[in-house]
Amino acid sequence: MSLDSTTLRIGIVSVSDRASAGVYEDKGVPGLLEWLGGALTTPWEPVTRLIPDEQPLIERTLIDLCDREGCGLVLTTGGTGPAPRDVTPDATLAVADRELPGFGELMRSVSLKYVPTAILSRQVGAVRGRSLIINLPGQPKAIRETLDGVFAAVPYCLDLIGAEWVETDPAVCSAFRPKSAQRPAG
Repeated sequence: MSLDSTTLRIGIVSVSDRASAGVYEDKGVPGLLEWLGGALTTPWEPVTRLIPDEQPLIERTLIDLCDREGCGLVLTTGGTGPAPRDVTPDATLAVADRELPGFGELMRSVSLKYVPTAILSRQVGAVRGRSLIINLPGQPKAIRETLDGVFAAVPYCLDLIGAEWVETDPAVCSAFRPKSAQRPAG
């Protein structure tokens, strides 16, 4: 992936106490990289982080990726459940300018097709400046299922907040944009 002025930078944050401590191998970052590598057809560059479930650190990481690293899209994985150490949604909302409740609603709806415990998820989608932040589940299978269900709306959301233009491979995910938001062929 070559970086130029039209390259979308994507922040990828795996939130896990044990993986960040080296107790086991992180599967969140590789899972996201694999899915994005197959889904996106426009140039993009990952900016990855592996951090523990600590709200102040998650907040600083999100601010850094959005404000200093210039990531138009930030995807987190892990820390979205009801356990006391699951604070990713709390950190996301603490640094967000506005919440996009439809992302959380759809992510839970998609996950309910696979597991009844999806109702325990606190995943959120939010905007900070010109960045979209989406909290995803921690397991690679659940990451794929969730992205398959919600990513069609991501490119148009990025358009609306002023991030880079993104195209997807329709075989993986068909990005939806209203006719008025389509780029002319050429």
